[in-house]
Amino acid sequence: MASVASQLVFHPAVSQSLKFGATNVGRDKVYRAIQFFARFFAWYLQNNGNKLEAARWTHLKAHLGTARKLMRLGKPVEHLQAALRATFAPGPASETITTVARQVAYFGYLSYDALVWANSIKFINLNPETAKRIAKTSFRLWFAGIVFSLINGVLKASRLTQEIKKLQGTRAWGDKDLSEEAARETRLNAVQATRRSTRDQLVIDLLDVWIPATGAGLLDVNEGTLGSLGLISSILGVKAQWRAVNGKK
Repeated sequence: MASVASQLVFHPAVSQSLKFGATNVGRDKVYRAIQFFARFFAWYLQNNGNKLEAARWTHLKAHLGTARKLMRLGKPVEHLQAALRATFAPGPASETITTVARQVAYFGYLSYDALVWANSIKFINLNPETAKRIAKTSFRLWFAGIVFSLINGVLKASRLTQEIKKLQGTRAWGDKDLSEEAARETRLNAVQATRRSTRDQLVIDLLDVWIPATGAGLLDVNEGTLGSLGLISSILGVKAQWRAVNGKK
């Protein structure tokens, strides 16, 4: 019995899950997935007339949203640092500009989001109109950040595709030094991995963009659809973070 328990407790999947959960990003990804599932399920229950049960899931969604805002309080500075680093990083000007714009937009979004959180826990007291205006500005900045991320992703994916074609076109056997060929293969694998991650982020952004667009009043997408899109993008985010934490490609 003790042997079976040890095998379960020390199973690699359990160890990997603990390692994943030990990171703030990992926990946030899981909370986000649950939050958007709750958003979808509350909508589903409401539409089927089960208002009492829907209220439970609506409260879960709201409290997870508040908890996630608390976890993000320090992130505006991270995005500001990322914007400054991007200005010094080598690369095409179009990608640099969109990267900086994305990071600055996220800085603004999360800064306003912190005010939304402070008001929601009554640490500060804003009048309803001001609170609504701040929340809408937060959504607009989030939307802008995702749009810049999409533009950056398309530009970067296109550039990486051209680089991969160039690297594949230079393959020649017999007339190349082995070390040079190994370096080319290493570079090719690295570029292909970067292109995959870029495309994955593009898919996540395409799923997420509808959420702030609706919150900002630019679109009118129902709660069920937003919950579904957010859940799918959250699962993709969990998978990406799991690979990053556990060293899997």
